[in-house]
Amino acid sequence: MYQLVTLPNGARLATEEMPNVRTAAIGFYVAAGTRHEAPEASGYAHFIEHMLFKGTDTRSARQLAMDMDTIGGQFNAFTTKEHTCFYAHCLTEHLNQAIDILSGMLFHSTFTQENTEMERGVILEEINMSEDSPEDLVGDRLSASIFRGTPLAGHILGTRDSVLQTTGASLQAWYRSHYIPGAMVVALAGRFQPEHVERLRVLLEAMEPAPLFRSGPGACRPGIVTCRKEIAQTHLMLGFPSISCRDPRRPQHTMLNSLLGASASSRLFQELRERMGLCYNVYSTTNEYTDTGYLAICTSTSPDQEKAALEAIRTIILDLAEHGPTQEEMDRTRDHVKAGFVMGMESVAAHTGSMGSSLIFLGHLQNPDELVARIEAVTREQVRDLAQEIFHLNRATLSVVGTPAPEETYAAWLGHADVPAAV
Repeated sequence: MYQLVTLPNGARLATEEMPNVRTAAIGFYVAAGTRHEAPEASGYAHFIEHMLFKGTDTRSARQLAMDMDTIGGQFNAFTTKEHTCFYAHCLTEHLNQAIDILSGMLFHSTFTQENTEMERGVILEEINMSEDSPEDLVGDRLSASIFRGTPLAGHILGTRDSVLQTTGASLQAWYRSHYIPGAMVVALAGRFQPEHVERLRVLLEAMEPAPLFRSGPGACRPGIVTCRKEIAQTHLMLGFPSISCRDPRRPQHTMLNSLLGASASSRLFQELRERMGLCYNVYSTTNEYTDTGYLAICTSTSPDQEKAALEAIRTIILDLAEHGPTQEEMDRTRDHVKAGFVMGMESVAAHTGSMGSSLIFLGHLQNPDELVARIEAVTREQVRDLAQEIFHLNRATLSVVGTPAPEETYAAWLGHADVPAAV
């Protein structure tokens, strides 16, 4: 049973007791991500994620790592376009120590210039690593292109120039203006005691109220972005403007993505890999944000088979838009989606993640049973109608890494030759 408390300063505390387990998972979620950064602060949200592991006023980075290992828990963090999360999963008997470690990181990190210099090198290597990976590069360039001109276009890692110019003082200033109670959600699930909840409430109440930072709107734009790289395959990612995470048609979106390319029985996998032998891997994925989103199709193939792969993709999506899925596809996909969701929610950490992300993105808690019921209620006609809305090639963005064809070739294939190529 979920419990939600919104404190006078705007911070929110969500809990769910699971008495049949022996562990607890806790997450601190902050609505501070890439879209909240000014151009000169590109990558700050991610840099701060790193810095909170570099030492507090009572623990060095080494001591933090040792204390985490000592209690045998799982501690980590991640940054997205719209939020940052710090989380721990441990035995209930160690929950007080986990709260102490995480709260120290969140509220008492030092941001020294020495640690900033040290972590700068780590992040620059992370940027190098992402650029060495064509799978990462094709997706990063698609995101930058489809969202160009909006706050969602920024790279989570930042740029080399922004990382090189970052100081401990500038990071601390950004932290103070964004890590505020109105942007903070703490989620706790598993086996815990009332004193654990009270301790978290006291920690959150101590935060000083501050104005909430408002990001500008996001929007999708058509375009073409190519990158020549000396690799054996050409990597393709085709993105279509789609729905936001707040759209009531998310169950239809999930079903459409699953039957299109999120499983081994999906249309893309069966056609491009199993029947035509054009690739080793092909899939589709959704990226839903608070005010916009896109559905992307991804594959990699030899340059001489690129045209055949693109044509096969076009045939599949246009057929879905015109005729919709078969009833057999609907039944199979529905069971696949439900099974993945229900099995995933059997994890204590998943319950914490569900509460935290729901409050950050939707502003309210979601009932898992209601989500399953909504998946059950999706019809063939609803999936077809959403496919008709989404799959317009002249609105799409294409990202190519490897040995790309001339951009005019892609523009003609997409049907938006007047749209300038994105850089």
